[in-house]
Amino acid sequence: EVSAHYLISEAGEVIRMVGERDRAWHAGRSAWGAVRDVNSHSIGIELANHATDACLPPFPDPQMRALEGLLADIVARWSIRPERVLGHSDIAPDRKADPGPMFDWKRLAEAGLAVWPGDAEPGAFFQDLSTIGYRAQGDENPEDELLSAFRLRFRPDAFGPLDDTDRAMAAALARDYPCIDPDTVAP
Repeated sequence: EVSAHYLISEAGEVIRMVGERDRAWHAGRSAWGAVRDVNSHSIGIELANHATDACLPPFPDPQMRALEGLLADIVARWSIRPERVLGHSDIAPDRKADPGPMFDWKRLAEAGLAVWPGDAEPGAFFQDLSTIGYRAQGDENPEDELLSAFRLRFRPDAFGPLDDTDRAMAAALARDYPCIDPDTVAP
């Protein structure tokens, strides 16, 4: 029960390990929106990289280019909306920190393969996170868990208590990309 559909090396080599129609075990205990079994609803891509620590270098360009190519193909083939391109830290915030603070989510968003927040007035942060799809899974400090997961993706250099920048970014994402159950609503 440990696998992924694809592995991408730091040099950009793409290795297919499990067929896309088959279940892989890359997500573990995880949730996003109404989905409580992410392994059964996703295609897992692992990146061979140790950049989960901010003091490490960013993901290498060959690896990012390979990821962009693979993602573009998967997204087109399966009609996946960019807001459904997620990291482990999004779907399992209590136990996962990858791809980490050095991953370039904005680059993926600029390529149409992920999302990035626009402008908005600060809103109700935790309500907006729920609208986006985030779900706390740990029993201790769920608000800290969600703030950390959100910042890993959208504000990796931010520290300290929740602030209006966090609130505004979450409000923009909730407005533009509300999480809709894929089993009940067409993309």
